[in-house]
Amino acid sequence: MSATQIALLSFLAIMGGAAVGMFVGRALPDHHLESGSKDVVRLAMAMIATMTALVLGLVTGAAKNTFDTDDTAVKHTAASLLALDRDLAAYGPETKPIRDALRATMTAKVDSIWHDESAEVRAGARGASGGEKLLDAILALTPSNEAQRWYQSRALQLSSEMIQTRWFVFSGSERSVPIVFLIVIVCWLTVLFGSFGLFAPRNATVVGALVLCALSVSASIFLILEMDDPFSGVMRISDVPIRYALAQMGQ
Repeated sequence: MSATQIALLSFLAIMGGAAVGMFVGRALPDHHLESGSKDVVRLAMAMIATMTALVLGLVTGAAKNTFDTDDTAVKHTAASLLALDRDLAAYGPETKPIRDALRATMTAKVDSIWHDESAEVRAGARGASGGEKLLDAILALTPSNEAQRWYQSRALQLSSEMIQTRWFVFSGSERSVPIVFLIVIVCWLTVLFGSFGLFAPRNATVVGALVLCALSVSASIFLILEMDDPFSGVMRISDVPIRYALAQMGQ
């Protein structure tokens, strides 16, 4: 289910809670709506609102951390890719097939991750890699002097770092934010908006305010889900650093 669909379902659930609250408020006897009852309900809802804010903050922080970590990993991979190409070029002309294969492999991988909307293709791009073959090709080089040995060692180190970064970014679970957290948050918000509707007057101004509030909360859930899946959707990680590195390779 996409972030947009989840946010829309959250909006409908929250507004459903407000509508039920208005219906129940109209059906309750007057002594259930006196000031004492209102105070108790407001205290209970204040506690739920506090817990919702805390959990929502934790979930937002986890999603932002996932987005920032993957963004940093992409930039690090771009820098390592360009450095690897430069080291292989400095080794000698015999590394040209390795450099060409490296560029072709990374170009295909970047295209599949950033331009193909198919989840299956993205998953395949994350799992498959020619990194191990690249390591074997570099190991097969036979350096003839100290400089070539140094460049070979450096290329092996950069290749290993790129492979480690790939598995660090792509081998984890699809989402770092447990879906149970979001379900609990939506349930709390539904109860909270139900309490709003319980004592609210029935007019267009109140309904409009509740709709705007529900939209705002649903938008925050949408942003959390978008940040938690940084290689797809609206808020995807920029491919500019890796594209720049690919454009500079071979020069």
